[in-house]
Amino acid sequence: MRNIPILVFINKLDREGKDAFDLLDEVEQKLGLRVTPMSFPIGMGYDFKGIYNIWEKKLNLFSGDNKTTISEGIEFNDLSNPDLDTIIGETAAEILREEIELIEEVYPKFNQEEYLEGKLQPVFFGSALNNFGVKELLEAFIEIAPEPQPKKAEERLVDSKEEKLTGFVFKIHANMDPKHRDRLAFIKVVSGVFRRNVPYLHVRNGKKVKFSSPNAFFAEKKEIVDESFPGDIVGIHDTGNFKIGDTLTEGEILNFKGIPSFSPEHFRYVNNADPMKSKQLYKGLDQLMDEGVAQLFTLDMNGRKIIGTVGALQYEVIQYRLEHEYGAKCSYENLQVHKACWVEAEDEKSEEFKEFKRVKQRYLAKDKQGQLVFLADSAFTIQMTQSKFPNVKLHFVSEYK
Repeated sequence: MRNIPILVFINKLDREGKDAFDLLDEVEQKLGLRVTPMSFPIGMGYDFKGIYNIWEKKLNLFSGDNKTTISEGIEFNDLSNPDLDTIIGETAAEILREEIELIEEVYPKFNQEEYLEGKLQPVFFGSALNNFGVKELLEAFIEIAPEPQPKKAEERLVDSKEEKLTGFVFKIHANMDPKHRDRLAFIKVVSGVFRRNVPYLHVRNGKKVKFSSPNAFFAEKKEIVDESFPGDIVGIHDTGNFKIGDTLTEGEILNFKGIPSFSPEHFRYVNNADPMKSKQLYKGLDQLMDEGVAQLFTLDMNGRKIIGTVGALQYEVIQYRLEHEYGAKCSYENLQVHKACWVEAEDEKSEEFKEFKRVKQRYLAKDKQGQLVFLADSAFTIQMTQSKFPNVKLHFVSEYK
């Protein structure tokens, strides 16, 4: 939806599974992507021998019986070379030649501009357990991924090459270490250099803040960093001062457009299953919703809380985290909602808007930011509402201004 450049990695080729072409078709159909293979498996499961790196024209094969060592890439510009039969066996060589020929005929050639515009997605195959195919993915990523891009603020466009620091909070994670009840805000550096122990302006609060232990992350490892540069992600300890979309600068008043919230797919009422722990429940909901894992809506009519998620599994995750991290229990009730539509009125004092609120009062709620949301029960309801109230705009994304 946001045209972000995506690289696809198809994992677990050391296990029996679907044919590689079936997998590519499924990625295209289910995710709506336009793919181009950059590497291709030689066999699968028990017969998995390795990867042909289409991008670099190299063979990467398992060496040894236990399939844990990977040979250095063998340059192979011409697959018709009979040496291929000797290296991987006649049958495997013949199948690989046919498959690569088919790829060249069926799939588009890699084009970096299309990839950067989010119109073409390169696909890599591998087995992460054996660290196989990962190197190809990372090397291609270094070569083709975009450098830090300019970012639009409400006031102006900020270029990544500017000297003064600007950055924004794009993610918050509560209780990364449950023993310490810590909360981390993740900042993306847009321009300048983020330095440890240097005061920066928290634009929304209008206060200067400095950070003694900013962290950089790689997988599960984290380390304190003194300097971070445009495109880097910095984790800072947060006591509840930050929200997603908050901006840090060296003094300039800038407001980066936040991460938009898309309409959830599933909706349920949330009920407190332990009245003695109301405070813990509301604190937990407040912090978990700050992370962006789900969205909280409060009905105007009776104040009931509704959680909206993208997938049904998230309800179990929220329930588990509320109990184990906040000592609160909740239960859910199903709710028939098709879409959450953020409401924008051309004139909030108009009779039309007042009539809209009167007619739809049972279905109106506020999101966590206090924006008005219409919880529509069907696509037909949305269509009828838009034709009946033409000056009331309904958006499926919260950040419409």
